[in-house]
Amino acid sequence: MQDLKSALKRFFGHDVFRPLQEQIIAEVLNNRDLLVIMPTGGGKSLCYQLPALLKPGLTLVVSPLISLMQDQVNALKDRGIGATFLNSSLNSQEIQSRSREILQGNIKLLYVAPERLLSEGFSVFLTQIQQDVGISALAIDEAHCVSEWGQDFRPEYRQIKGLRQRYPQVPMVALTATATTRVRQDIIQQLGLIKPGVYVDSFNRPNLYYEVVSKDKRDYPQLLKYIKLQQGSGIVYCLSRRRVEEVASRLQADGISSLPYHGGMDDTVRSVYQNRFIGDDVRVMVATIAFGMGINKPDVRFVFHYDLPRNLESYYQEVGRAGRDGERAICVLFFSRGDIRTIDYLIKQKSDPSAQRLARQGLSSMVDYAESTVCRRKIQLSYFGERFSGSCQNCDNCLNPKPQEDWTIEAQKFLSCVARCQERFGMNHIIDVLRGSRKEKIERYGHHLLSTYGIGKDISSEAWKRLGRSLLDQGLVNATNDDYAILKLNKLSWEILRNSRRVSVAVATPKAEKQQTKDIESEFLWLQLRQLRQKLADRLGIPPYSIISDSTLKVLSQRQPTTKAQLGQISGLNQSKIAQYGDLFLEEIKAFLASTHLPEQLPSPTQIATLELHQQGLSVKAIARERNLTTSTIYRHLAELISLNRPVNLDSLVLPSKQAAIKAALLKWGATNLTPVKAYLGEDYTYSEIQLVRAWLQKKS
Repeated sequence: MQDLKSALKRFFGHDVFRPLQEQIIAEVLNNRDLLVIMPTGGGKSLCYQLPALLKPGLTLVVSPLISLMQDQVNALKDRGIGATFLNSSLNSQEIQSRSREILQGNIKLLYVAPERLLSEGFSVFLTQIQQDVGISALAIDEAHCVSEWGQDFRPEYRQIKGLRQRYPQVPMVALTATATTRVRQDIIQQLGLIKPGVYVDSFNRPNLYYEVVSKDKRDYPQLLKYIKLQQGSGIVYCLSRRRVEEVASRLQADGISSLPYHGGMDDTVRSVYQNRFIGDDVRVMVATIAFGMGINKPDVRFVFHYDLPRNLESYYQEVGRAGRDGERAICVLFFSRGDIRTIDYLIKQKSDPSAQRLARQGLSSMVDYAESTVCRRKIQLSYFGERFSGSCQNCDNCLNPKPQEDWTIEAQKFLSCVARCQERFGMNHIIDVLRGSRKEKIERYGHHLLSTYGIGKDISSEAWKRLGRSLLDQGLVNATNDDYAILKLNKLSWEILRNSRRVSVAVATPKAEKQQTKDIESEFLWLQLRQLRQKLADRLGIPPYSIISDSTLKVLSQRQPTTKAQLGQISGLNQSKIAQYGDLFLEEIKAFLASTHLPEQLPSPTQIATLELHQQGLSVKAIARERNLTTSTIYRHLAELISLNRPVNLDSLVLPSKQAAIKAALLKWGATNLTPVKAYLGEDYTYSEIQLVRAWLQKKS
């Protein structure tokens, strides 16, 4: 295992494996079929990438999206690793050139889409690869696409099983971030995995903060306010293409750099937009769910759902785009019951009754999540069959717990009805019986004759549902893991019925905001290093995170290394990275340390916020709009930042020709009282421009 750790450091710059990675990699090296389920950001890719570098031959990776495979290949090549892809974005000459490299043994990882993998021409090429260099493993990324029970089924994935029959000796590794128990079984069957090792990492993403807010009637201003409160880049998910275009347009008009992304756009335009987002040229991407799986940007700091997702699995997949670097990220769902009617209308358009039923169950799980008053994380993990005890302290319900009401009597009525219905029905049927519904199904089973029939008429259906969800969330009743979610009593249920356990249900209250604190000095150095990274990325034409991740930048800003030996001790920096970029980052850190002022002279958090937006290229007016401040306040921040020797671009604020005139006037009239300076210069010059140049002169002196 020590050899694996040294290989991890050599190729990827990391000192330790994440949970399960080391065991999985050892299994891959032993040629065993595997099903690997890890949450987004958990390190699935490393599970086949590192073995590919340690085994003879080529590892074939099936990936469903062109943009995703391009990102992964670029990241590997930047680490000095032989990787390439073959897809429809290449011309014939490029395909021939890459094919030669593969057959010459220069490539260790080849990414292809399932459509190409199954084509006749590629089948011939595979035979040649096997003869000349050998196929060491077959990795199936986004393996949930193989299952009709998954939320992104692709028929082409079903045909991959043919490769197992053609190359029975080649181990197959199926990987996905989301899979219920049913989907896992389907993946194993549809891919023909032979006695696979099944590794299921925790679905818990502790760095993600979850929140649900009631959507206002004036919903767009509410969204805009939330975006302005965030730093970094983010994604806003909408249900329809029209909504995507509308929101992106309004954000642009309000000074937020944003772009739309949906299936109705030209492929080339979508690719350009996605690359601009990955390259940090655009701060916010407004997208339909089509954007969810294809984005490989690790430093997304927030994901907002402007509309209700169709099911909890889709929601988990989409918020999984946030915080893949392990740093804190915010996930907010804007919820309105009007969204339920919209999705229900879309469900009715499905012709298959079975598909309608499954879709409604998915919608029900999503509504339960949105309206629940218990830990959001607990509900998500329970959906995937994982138990989470206690309070996560990183969701709105845990940080701002709602007052509790005693609902023991109502719980006894509910559970008694479950028992009298012989534990054969789901929640909706139980509530219908309690409320005395006259549905045909109730009379058909004789449930109108039960003692619990109609004993809950005085309580609304929604209140009964809230109780039912709370009982499930607290483990006070069970539900079968199938299409119908039939309620079953457990030991705790009987304790409630025997009056030896009380039941409390939370009631909703207004949300309180959580405050955050920052280490100002390391935060400022992080901004400078981020600016350097952006310049390098622009010059090289690659995404900024391909150079150094946000999490590594954060460690650099905290530890402030000054030698390459110290750089080598930081996780995420291998020797290839240090050789390419080490000197540049060390120079930046040393310059910062040489110019750092005393603590009382460091920029304040509000000045740092202004500086970050200035470094993104926003005008003073745009920064003022973004921060809801006056332009005079922003000019004052920038002048103070110049005085503190921070990298403010004076030329973008004051024309060089004006700077010369202002400098001359300040030398003539002095810098203490600006009134005579302004009078001397005339109406073409503003006090703000004079203050900025004065700050620059004072810094120089």
